[in-house]
Amino acid sequence: MTSEAPANAVEAGSTGKLARRITGPLLFLFILGDVLGAGIYALMGVLAKDVGGVLWAPLVAALLLALLTAGSYAELVTKYPRAGGAAVFAERAFGKPWVSFLVGFCMLAAGVTSAAGLSLAFAGDYLSTFVDVPPVPAAIVFLALVACLNARGISESLKSNVVMTVIELSGLLIVIVVVAIMVGGGRGDVSRIGQFPEGATPALAILGGAIVAYYSFVGFETSANVAEEIRNPSKVYPRALFGALITAGVVYALVGIASAIALSPDELAESSGPLLAVVGASGVAVPDWLFSAIALVAVANGALLTMIMSSRLTYGMADNGLLPAVLSRILPQRRTPWVAIVATTVVAMLLTLIGDLSTLAETVVLLLLFVFISTNVAVLVLRRDHVDHPHFRVWTVVPVLGVASCILLLTQQSAKVWLFAAILLAVGAVLYLPVRADARRTS
Repeated sequence: MTSEAPANAVEAGSTGKLARRITGPLLFLFILGDVLGAGIYALMGVLAKDVGGVLWAPLVAALLLALLTAGSYAELVTKYPRAGGAAVFAERAFGKPWVSFLVGFCMLAAGVTSAAGLSLAFAGDYLSTFVDVPPVPAAIVFLALVACLNARGISESLKSNVVMTVIELSGLLIVIVVVAIMVGGGRGDVSRIGQFPEGATPALAILGGAIVAYYSFVGFETSANVAEEIRNPSKVYPRALFGALITAGVVYALVGIASAIALSPDELAESSGPLLAVVGASGVAVPDWLFSAIALVAVANGALLTMIMSSRLTYGMADNGLLPAVLSRILPQRRTPWVAIVATTVVAMLLTLIGDLSTLAETVVLLLLFVFISTNVAVLVLRRDHVDHPHFRVWTVVPVLGVASCILLLTQQSAKVWLFAAILLAVGAVLYLPVRADARRTS
């Protein structure tokens, strides 16, 4: 993987409507915070059913799969550092506005649905540990507060993310440390980290687990939608992206090893809060309420980062004529896309009224795989397009393997999820028609 640059290149994206306030450390923590989602706090129980005590193996395999598509994002973001992410890449690569719109629509569906689900999670059992309030109104108020922070500025939003990511990471580090103390005291069973379920084929078990674990790495793609706000993106973005993914992968693998040492696969699978159970089994005095608080912060951080992505994607699509132009309006002083923020927040609030978003969330994951396929193919198509600034260049085999990995994951989805995906795409097509008709009338 190399950086490609003409001798007298000008740094990419030196101008733009949005303020370039995201530094390397802020971007690293943005991506890390988005990847280290609340899901890891429940993941170990699910993985234990597939791989027994070898929890680290599917996590490492999932990291390798995620790095393939991340390589494609690194090339395209540094080559075209504009808000809009995958939708902008699709427009440049395929020259078909409807393809770009559907790619962007898939990302938007993922973003607002994830934010709605996270807001309900925030307002549910986690919040009720401290205060008993109706979940839906609390979720709506929570989304409104997130929108206010988002509108205030990207710098303020990401500084809040720094604090929340540190807290979120600390919960996983607590798991690792208390089990290390447990092992030091001669307790736990280290041999479990190499034991598969009885009768399981190791390669198939790891693949099955990797498909589940892959979803814990989804989130890195949201960083493409803040490309227009990154300082020196050609140098900063690849380092932050790969650094955050590898950091998350190492932490995940260590948490997997710790979980297997502390509890048997059956005990992990039976627990709805496996990491809390791991800490309890360690014998180290950590209050139960502490993990509830950490999980609450993890959920809040995920919602903030997801809404940042959704609003920037909406702004980028509007700026490229794929959505109504009003959505590209920005606050003069703050230079944040306020109309896009309001629009995506309102949609997320409406989705909270549905209550049960589990099937829709699985459908969104499927749609994200289509986005990843589009991005990997776009890298290859756009190789003939040369730009006059430095940018990262991934090995050609990486996007090819990225497409193959996405297709592999698509084959594991149920017929019900495919049906819901088709319905969402049909809705996207209906939304696209009036936008294009208006564009033709004004052209």
